[in-house]
This record gives sequence, structure tokens and C-alpha cells, in this order.
Amino acid sequence: MTQPAAGEHAALGEEPTELKRVMGPKLLLLFIVGDILGTGVYALTGQVAAEVGGAAWAPFIVAFLIALITAFSYLELVTKYPQAAGAALYTHKAFGIHFLTFIVCFAVMCSGITSASTAARAVGSNLLVGLGIDEHSTWAVVAVALVFMALVAAVNLRGVGESVKANIVLTIVELSGLLFIILVGIFAAFGGQADFSRVMVFESPGDKNAFLAVTAATALAFFAMVGFEDAVNMAEETHDPVKNFPRMMITGIGLTGVIYVLVAIFTVAIVPVGELGASETPLTLVVERALPGFPIGSIFPFITIFAVANSALINMLMASRLLYGMAKQKVLPPFLGRVSPRRRTPTAAIVFTTVIALGLIVLVTLQEESGVIAALGGTTSLLLLAVFTIVNVAVLKLRSNIVDRRHFVAPTVLPILGALLCAFFVGPWTGRDPLQYQIAGWLLLIGVVLWFVTWAFNRPDPTKITDPNALSEREGGVN
Repeated sequence: MTQPAAGEHAALGEEPTELKRVMGPKLLLLFIVGDILGTGVYALTGQVAAEVGGAAWAPFIVAFLIALITAFSYLELVTKYPQAAGAALYTHKAFGIHFLTFIVCFAVMCSGITSASTAARAVGSNLLVGLGIDEHSTWAVVAVALVFMALVAAVNLRGVGESVKANIVLTIVELSGLLFIILVGIFAAFGGQADFSRVMVFESPGDKNAFLAVTAATALAFFAMVGFEDAVNMAEETHDPVKNFPRMMITGIGLTGVIYVLVAIFTVAIVPVGELGASETPLTLVVERALPGFPIGSIFPFITIFAVANSALINMLMASRLLYGMAKQKVLPPFLGRVSPRRRTPTAAIVFTTVIALGLIVLVTLQEESGVIAALGGTTSLLLLAVFTIVNVAVLKLRSNIVDRRHFVAPTVLPILGALLCAFFVGPWTGRDPLQYQIAGWLLLIGVVLWFVTWAFNRPDPTKITDPNALSEREGGVN
């Protein structure tokens, strides 16, 4: 295959890469929408309603605004540095501190792998339920989850084109499920089965005031909005990322935000808040109440399977590209940057992240009674909010670094506001389960240990990289 010359790459907003560019604007949009939709809204609506009552739509709007503000920072950085590795790369270029870059890289990787591992277990559980095997053992779920994760790795190794095609199918199914809920809501509204007066009723548990209740609910709802940041790790496999990312990311976040708010409004209008908060499948209740007799109980597990399978696939794609990109920047051992000459996929990084995910599935199962599984979703959003804080600061720090291409520039007020908001939602005043901080702390401690191992592996390289731009140029980047 003939590779474009460096000047042609620059004109297209592309940098030379060993990876295969297959994602145009439409595929990129589906990738972003599919990643954000994921599994969050299928279970979170009831939990959010339990915190704020009928005003369950409000926390989703707040979470949407925080995500959108941070997305502007990501857009400036991905169009300025259209390379794999995302937040870790931006941290590396902004601060040049090996330890900080490694921890950010490890935190993002952990968020992706924990999300993918819990999604794999959900696939196992829902598949057995969908097949009518209600009395299944925990290890039966794990066996299905391990096979599923191996299948995800096989698709990932096969090629990014195959992975994106699978993402298209999965995204269409999970999007159809949510659009069906919205259509059911519209049908119920015209049939007089929806009470929209409940939508404006604010109720908080205990003696929480409105601010604390909305804060706690937003911390929950934010898990449903993460995912857009995974796309920037695919920059080296996207055609003309400088042109395509701004339009597709803003469009994708906007579409998913509208869907979430509509789902929340119709859900509360059709099902009383008390029932929603007590249910693990609130969207199933909506259909059962609006369409009595509709076999949603036999269909919903399979819709959920498609949603969680998509989350697992995209998160494993992201994690492997993150490690590949950081290996190319010499922040991680170089063997993780190996690429299949035939498939042009980062094989070493895919195998490495898959092994970790398989181990995590088994480990989480052994700790099932401790509540670890329920806390992993919150841990994912906690880690990402901390990373988002750093990314928003990195935008401002890198304003002095001029590149020789036109790129997206976020209004200065947005990264400042984004850093403050993301830092606020990391704190314990949001009402987070303390177990989330414990899990995050142990993960980061493992990251610190691995950093020492990596530092020893890469010696005599210094632990503080004083010129990240020069390093990128040596790796073939165009700055």
C-alpha cells in the first residue's frame, strides 16, 4: 500500500502512522454515540430518580454540560496532536513528567478495562437469563464472560475495520432500544398513561438539600456520559481527524444528551419514582406499564447484551490504542508498541490488556459479596473525572506550544470552568460510595508500583522528560 507523503498527511490533518485509517466521519459518529450510550442509562435512571425524585432529567443535563465543556478541551488537543493515547499524550506534552503521564495513562486504562470487564460479566448474566437459565451459578456467568472477552480480543486483533463494523451493528441495536423507550413514552403520553406533573417534583432522600441531592445524582449520571474521550485514542485510525473530530464529537454528545433527557422524562412520567428507585431494570418497567402484555422481559436481556457488548469492545479498543501510543512516546516499554505488519493492529497492547481484563473478571467474581461490582461503575467515572481535570489544565498549559496546522481552539473560559467542575465532582462531598475511593486508591497504588518497574525497564532514560515535543518528532510525529 502506498503511503501518502508527509506533506499530504499534513494537508489532510493526518500524521504518518503504522495503524490503518478506516474511520470516516459517519463511523466516528457511530463510535462516539455507541460508546456514550453504553449500559449506563439502562440502569442509572432509577438510581438518579431515587436521589432527586421526578426531576431525574436535571442531573443528566448537568452531566451533559460537564461532558460537553470537557469535550471542547479534548477537541483542541486531538486536532492539535492527532495521535493515539489521548489524555496521557496531552499530559505528557503539557507537563513532561514521566510519573504523572504514566499515572494518567494507567488511570484511563483502568477505567476502560474495569468498564469492559463489568460489561463482560453483564453479557454472561443477561445471556443466561435470556436463554431462560435463571438458576445459574456465578462461575457459569464468569465462563461466558471469559469467552466473550476472548471473542472481543479476536475481533480487535482481526483489524480495526472489523471492530468498527461490529461497533456499527451493536450501536444500532442499543440505539434502537432507547428510541423504542422514547416511542413508548410518546404512545403513553397520547394514551393518557403518563403523568408529566411528576417530572417537576423534586424529592431527595433523608435531609439532603437540593444542591447536595443534585450533586449526588449528577455523580451517578456522569457515568452515562463518559465514553466520548475514548474516541481520541482512535485518532491515528481516523481519516482527517483535524476536520472530522469537532463536528462528530459535538454532534455525538448532543444526540446522546437529548436521548438521555427524553428517556428520563418519559420514565418518570410513566412509572412512580418509588418503583423506579427500587428496580434494577427501570426501562423494562416503562414498557410493562405502557404496553401490558408486551414480551419485554424476554427481549430486554438481549438488548442489554448488545449495549454492554459494545461498551466492552470500544473500551478494549481504547485501552490497547492508549498503551500503543504511550509505548511510541517511550512512556511505556517499547514492546507494547508492536504492530502486526499484516493487520496493522497493535497486537502486543491488545494481548496485554485482554490478559488484564480476564484476570479482573475472575478477581471481581471472587470479591462479589463485598460490593466491588456495584462500585466499579462509579470508580470508572471517578478516575475519568480526575483525568478530565488534568486535561482541562493541559489545554491552557499547551496554548504556548504552537503547531504548524490549523486546529480547533476552545474558548478560554471553557477549560477553566471544566477543570473546576471536574475537580468538584471528584470530591467526597458528592456523596460517592467510599468503596469507590478505596478501589481507585488500590488501582493507583498498583500503577505507582508498575511505574517503578517501567522506570527500571527504560533506564537510563530520565524520569522527567524535558522536551516531549522533540521526543514526538523522533517517533515520527509532526508538530
